[in-house]
Amino acid sequence: MLPEGKNGKGTDSLASHDVTSTCAVATFEAVRRIGLRPYTTHVINMNHTNDRVASNEAAWDRAAQTYADEVERDITALQSGAISLLPEEVRLLGDLSDVELAIHLQCSHGLDALSLLHLGVQRVVGVDISAAMLTQARQKTEALGANAEWVHSAVLSTPRSLNGTADLVYTGKGALPWMDDLTAWAHVVARLLKPGGRLFVYEGHPLTWVWDEDASRHRLRDGRSYFDAEAQANTGFPAAAVERYTPSSEAPPTAWEWPWTLGQVVTATAQAGLRVEHLEEHPVHFWDHFPNIPAAEMQRLPHTYTLIARKA
Repeated sequence: MLPEGKNGKGTDSLASHDVTSTCAVATFEAVRRIGLRPYTTHVINMNHTNDRVASNEAAWDRAAQTYADEVERDITALQSGAISLLPEEVRLLGDLSDVELAIHLQCSHGLDALSLLHLGVQRVVGVDISAAMLTQARQKTEALGANAEWVHSAVLSTPRSLNGTADLVYTGKGALPWMDDLTAWAHVVARLLKPGGRLFVYEGHPLTWVWDEDASRHRLRDGRSYFDAEAQANTGFPAAAVERYTPSSEAPPTAWEWPWTLGQVVTATAQAGLRVEHLEEHPVHFWDHFPNIPAAEMQRLPHTYTLIARKA
């Protein structure tokens, strides 16, 4: 389904945007001036009761090797003021200069979280199940002197010491399909947010699940339904990378995905006590998932969406 990759486990593009006219941009030098806290890494003891979640952790640790050679490139780009957030995200996030703390759930190797600092966020905390991904995030943080901390934890085990601290919880770009319990996920978001804090999700549209990736037109995949409810073994990315980086003497760990519908995402968010303020579908995609479909046809259907919700 959705590839977990470079930015919040989604796209691996990093674009430079002139956001001065629309956002209060904080350079890393400015972050230092407002009171830099040294980066820290918190290691959480994760006693997995779900074998598939444990398998996902092992899979993403292997897949992280895909990005090891790109750490220096990302550092150089961030030092130049580039950000990895997409135009739709920048537009809908708005002015972030009043955000003291943003928590990025499923932060991968930290590129999106560190980009938030360029949009005015004063401090970021990234949470990810993959220690290998966080090693890369830590390398970038050290090189940049960024005001960022990294927490090794499954999202559903995010430490309660972070409860009520976040002005913004950010996630998406191929994150939610890796959640095995969407109701529990929404309650984690709710407990992390301050009163008045926002959840921001920019995610691949669940319809992506049903289309044939190799077709030249939008065509339903054999045996696939929008309403599939069972976990599915990933067969694209990260599966190919996991197999590539697994020794031949070992069986590669399986990466499991859960195909949540848009209705399930919105309902879980609302039932956790968050007020949905904005839901927008977009005809753009954040990775080249359907290379054979003409661009004009791609524009006729949603491929991503943004959900914004607020804690009372």
